[in-house]
Order: sequence, then structure tokens, then C-alpha cells
Amino acid sequence: MARQRPARKRSRPKSGPPLKAGSAKKHAGGVRGDADQVVDERVLVEAAQGDPAKFDELYELHFERVYAFVASRLRDRTIAEDVTSEVFHRALANLPKYEWRGVPFVAWLLRIAANAIIDQAKRAAREFPAPDDPPDVSADLDLQTSELRAIEHRAQLFRLVGQLPEVQKHVVYERFVEQRSIREIAKRLGKTEGAIKQLQLRAIQSLRAQMEGGRG
Repeated sequence: MARQRPARKRSRPKSGPPLKAGSAKKHAGGVRGDADQVVDERVLVEAAQGDPAKFDELYELHFERVYAFVASRLRDRTIAEDVTSEVFHRALANLPKYEWRGVPFVAWLLRIAANAIIDQAKRAAREFPAPDDPPDVSADLDLQTSELRAIEHRAQLFRLVGQLPEVQKHVVYERFVEQRSIREIAKRLGKTEGAIKQLQLRAIQSLRAQMEGGRG
């Protein structure tokens, strides 16, 4: 049975008036859209830091993602709703201290969610001690860390692709986002298949070198 998400009206921090329908949908999309979203989010974050009422758009944009993350780790739907609400209240309270580093804003929200889940587990352990079956959050912590790293890795890759020479960037998008064949890309760009292969190779080598250098 599909898990029902909490009502937005109940969970939204009291930061301002409700948004118009569909306000967050314009940010949805594939990989290309995600890259644009990283840029758009900085504007939204800075706007919300200046005016907390504008936090609503960040809430609408990331609500489903955060709730899914919380609900997948908490069996009780009511508790998952409460923890999700707590995540956004914590985020709003700490937003003035948030520093944009180019990583999707949801990564920061998920870190808050991970801490809120741990706090909830601790509260539950105090209220309902069960020595024979203590809550084990270590596995969830590993999953959360892995998920956050994947988000940050993806965001870094988006930025690096955007810095490639225009023709290499075009080949990468055509090949890996739009899933076109080498032959199709060659026809679209008016180049030989060999030239497209070389452009793809150079782009991949450049991205790999920068990603590995960033980890050093």
C-alpha cells in the first residue's frame, strides 16, 4: 500500500502565505533540469534568507523528497509526518547560518532529517525502553551518508559539465542525457563519428581528472 504523505498545510513552517499551485513544478526535469535547479536554488535560498516568508517555495520544492527520506526510515506514518515537519522548522530556524556551496539544498535538508531521525530514535528509546531489542540506527546512518554523498557527487558533476568547452558539453548532454547514439550526434552536429568519439573521450577524461582532483 502506498504511503500517504502528510498534508502540506499541517507540516509547513509558518513562514508566509501558501504558494500558487504548480509553483514548484517549473523546477522539475531531467539531468539538464537538475543542473538548472542548482542555479535556481541559490536564488531561492538567498531570497528566503532575506525574507523568511519566501521559504515556502523551498518547502514546496523539497517536501516530497524529505518526507520520502523520513518515511522510509520510520514505520509510523504519524511520527514520519511530525519529524518531517520538525525538519523544515529546524531548516527555517537555521537558514540564516546556511552557506551556499553549490550543493543542492536538499542535501542540507537531508542532513537535518538524518539528525531528526536519530533524535526521534533516542526519544523513543527513553520513552519505551526495550533492552532486548534496542533501536539500531547504524545501518540507516550508513544509508543516509551514502545518499548524501551521491547527491553531492551529482551536483559536482553538473557543475563540471557546465564548465566544459561548448562542443564537448553538447556531446555529453546529447550522449548521456538525451541518450543519442554516436551516429545521431554526428549527424546533428555535422561531424564525423570519429570526431564525436574524440570529443566524448576528452570530455570524460576532463571530468574524471577534475572529480579525482576534487577528492584529493
